[in-house]
Amino acid sequence: MEGNATLFDVARVAGVSLATASRAINGSTRTVGAELRERVLRAARELDYVPNVAARTMKRGHDDVVGLILPDIVDPYFSGLASGVMRAAEEHGLMVSIASTRRRSGKEADYVAGFRRQRNRAIILAGSRTTNQPEAGLLQAEIDRFEAQGGRVVAVSQRKLAVDTIVVENRQGARELATGLSDLGYRDFAVLAGPRDLLSARDRLAGFRTGLAGCGIELAKENIVNSEFDRDGGYEAMAQVLRERGDVDCVFAVNDFMALGAIAAARSHGLDVPRHVAVAGFGDSLSLRDMSPRLTTVRIDSERLGRLALEMVLSAGGEGPRTRREGCQVIFGTSTPGRRRKR
Repeated sequence: MEGNATLFDVARVAGVSLATASRAINGSTRTVGAELRERVLRAARELDYVPNVAARTMKRGHDDVVGLILPDIVDPYFSGLASGVMRAAEEHGLMVSIASTRRRSGKEADYVAGFRRQRNRAIILAGSRTTNQPEAGLLQAEIDRFEAQGGRVVAVSQRKLAVDTIVVENRQGARELATGLSDLGYRDFAVLAGPRDLLSARDRLAGFRTGLAGCGIELAKENIVNSEFDRDGGYEAMAQVLRERGDVDCVFAVNDFMALGAIAAARSHGLDVPRHVAVAGFGDSLSLRDMSPRLTTVRIDSERLGRLALEMVLSAGGEGPRTRREGCQVIFGTSTPGRRRKR
């Protein structure tokens, strides 16, 4: 007679994740080390665990579907990433199912659970991690359940989840931008830093601050303004800078749409960009490339990221999650002409 123990019980006794227990017992393209495998098998023997062979060999419900979870389908960065995933998926005869959290990070776990119930082949999870640890724990638990069912998960994000991850070098890009702006002669900076709990925003602020420090420039705490990660957030943060710190000569917004809001706020205060104040962003959003002035920014090839994520989903992994790092490129435009002009 089969024991009553479940795979969850085996993972708990062995002290491993549910996904690791599943790989050790059921097999996977991602191998488990000999020591871990023996620990899992020993726990299974102790608990008299017997795998449900019928369930294990049952055909997955949607072997040709990859789930894609995005924070915002309107944001050109994420729409570009989705385009890359879909182009690559089409080449492999796969379909893509898209879910948008509308920047509610707590919804990610719900969508992973939904794709698990649909028995999708894989999930690509795009978007910044946050500092919310309870949400992160719930998300990891759902990912473990999905992988235990035989699915694969790849993140395009910070390296904060136990899955294959493509990491965008946000700090590197922001650091090089700060160095370039200093070389153009700017000295008095403000940063529109986005939400405090968003790790991509934090990374860009940290990289920019490091770049300035390397040029002998200190970024004052009072010149850092937090706000929402969108155009309206940029507008409000820029308005605060102009009210409280009107002597800055260059403003860095941690994404392009915040930079767009910053330019609108400057104009509403009777200021010209870049004649009165220079503005730089991050992302090189395609929809903003024709704006005047041309925005100085940091280019991220989001369509390439999407293609790489799909390819990582399909490729066999080794022992433990893999990490791939993708760099950024500073693009100088007319929004930072390189000299300060008095108001």
